[in-house]
Amino acid sequence: MEPRSRIAPVPSTDGVHEDTRPAGQDDGPVPQSPFGDDIDVSITDRRWHMAMRDPARDVKRAVGTAMRELGVSVCVTVVLADDRTVQRLNHLHRDKNKPTNVLTFEYAPAGSGTWLWGGDIILAFPTVRREAQAAGRTVRNHMMHLLVHGVLHLSGYDHHHAGEARAMEMEEARILGRMGIPNPWKRRNGREAGAPR
Repeated sequence: MEPRSRIAPVPSTDGVHEDTRPAGQDDGPVPQSPFGDDIDVSITDRRWHMAMRDPARDVKRAVGTAMRELGVSVCVTVVLADDRTVQRLNHLHRDKNKPTNVLTFEYAPAGSGTWLWGGDIILAFPTVRREAQAAGRTVRNHMMHLLVHGVLHLSGYDHHHAGEARAMEMEEARILGRMGIPNPWKRRNGREAGAPR
């Protein structure tokens, strides 16, 4: 497994820190992947449950919406982990002995003539929470942004150059907007932030 992404950029600020939706508020149906329910979620750090009401549902909503909006069929496993787990993977696969917010690993093609593909998206709770707090955003919204970012990587997007980064930011903002999540690339004054690198 080789990770497709580097550290996901941290956008400018908006929003509040905690999940402020009223208890019982539903975001509507969870979009289904073209494979049915082929979005697997593993929550290995219980703090994800403390930061939001239903992290597995939010994961499926973000990943399902991104796939639908991109018109892709991706088999995805999402792991909501901790810094130690992500640091170990980052060191093993990228030779960087530090945690990061998200790692995306693309599966090898399933074989000739098949269209089944996908990957793993692993997030580190302490890093995601720290970034969300620094940006004045909810952990939930930041997590959903990073999941969309991961699906974009699995769909062939990257951000090695400014033009690629800008295209990726625009897609992230568009997809997040479909879920009612504010554009993370807008500054509080409404002006767009520049490319992250």
